[in-house]
Amino acid sequence: MPVNSFENYPMSWKPVLDKTIKPLYFSLANQLEQDIISGRLVPGTKLPPYRELADFLDINVSTVSKAFKVCILKGLLSTTVGSGTFVSFDALSNAYLLTDGKPKNIIEMGATIPEPASYEPLMLQLKNIVIESDFIKCFSYSRSGDVQWQKDAAVKFISKGGFVTEVKNILFASGGQNAITATLIGLCQHGDKIGTDPHTYSGLKTSASMLGVQLVPLKNEGLEMNQDALMYACKNENLKGIYLIPDYQNPTTHTMSIEGRKALARIAKEYDIFIIEDAAYSLMHEKPLPAVASFAPEHTIYIASMSKAIGPGLRLAYISAPERYKKLLSNALYNMNISVAPLMAELAARMIVSNQIDGVIESHRKHTIDRNQLVNYYLSEYDCLGENTCIFRWLKLPGKISATDFEALALKHGVQVYGADRFTVGNSNPEKAVRLSIAAPETIKELEKGLIILRNLIRSIEQ
Repeated sequence: MPVNSFENYPMSWKPVLDKTIKPLYFSLANQLEQDIISGRLVPGTKLPPYRELADFLDINVSTVSKAFKVCILKGLLSTTVGSGTFVSFDALSNAYLLTDGKPKNIIEMGATIPEPASYEPLMLQLKNIVIESDFIKCFSYSRSGDVQWQKDAAVKFISKGGFVTEVKNILFASGGQNAITATLIGLCQHGDKIGTDPHTYSGLKTSASMLGVQLVPLKNEGLEMNQDALMYACKNENLKGIYLIPDYQNPTTHTMSIEGRKALARIAKEYDIFIIEDAAYSLMHEKPLPAVASFAPEHTIYIASMSKAIGPGLRLAYISAPERYKKLLSNALYNMNISVAPLMAELAARMIVSNQIDGVIESHRKHTIDRNQLVNYYLSEYDCLGENTCIFRWLKLPGKISATDFEALALKHGVQVYGADRFTVGNSNPEKAVRLSIAAPETIKELEKGLIILRNLIRSIEQ
């Protein structure tokens, strides 16, 4: 079809392709990226079919396909079988939450960290370690034979979160984000697809984007991953695995039902996909539900990190990996870290075997409940999801203001919160909601000040 036949043809995107830049697919991908960044193509825009765009530009369909693939792996585009290709709603969002450059004197209600009031047992245990005669071992490499008792401690810690595992399955990582990235490196290849909730942990998004792993948003029903949507994606999207946070899902705060856990485990076994179960928030529950891994232990990589339940500076996570995945994960972790910091591993293990960690967790829960009571008081007029032992809340915004605009408005008035677009996957429509970290302010007084500012801002936009 000649190019000029498209002069009056309604297409959502009519790029001007510089054919002097080779290869052509790179030139087209660059033009697409620039048009998204400049705002010529807004999030949610459905792009022309490959063949239609190829005819318009008088190039091969394969050139369009390659260009779109480049942008899909960058997170700029998302595809849905039977629906087409869209500009991702999160194409322009910043998923890197812990970055420099924030104004001073900001009330931090963005990063999900536990309050620091209960760190004293950690400090006392650390002081005991540093005065021991063999403290020098904490500055050497960890070796598998030296950490057997630490693996016993890992099994004990993981059991507190609702999963019973064995020492032979244990691997160490330098934090939950490190464990997630290592899992993607070890089990995925460039271009593989992982299913997620429509709003998910931003750290997964950044790692997947860096590694060229495509995240596929799966429809939710009652805030839980829809079983039919998962099975459809397994059949038609060729999913390699799924990522989920079953307890206090980040950012929506939802806790998955027992029935939902069993259903996802059954589907994973039926379609032979892996599950990355991020148990970062499981210990906030006084009585955690059985982990998804309990129902599909041979298909689940279970990650139990210290940063949310204990302290973010304790850069350690325990991975329970089934035999079929363990070697791949072990190799990825070795190439990323060589080993975890021996001091962190020693400190964590001592806290666990001495049962001091139970006191730290209980203290975190108590302080979190106190803080949530303030949230319930000041935001009682609004739909603010989250239980009293959860360190963050999911605030639904009234009126017409978007989550992105409210985040900017709150920051202008001295409070950092994070809008839904930071957590949105692919062509999912971002909720009109923001995540509030209620444990991040250093004092409960600072939290109260932040809540008053947020409540007044919401009232002002309702008028």
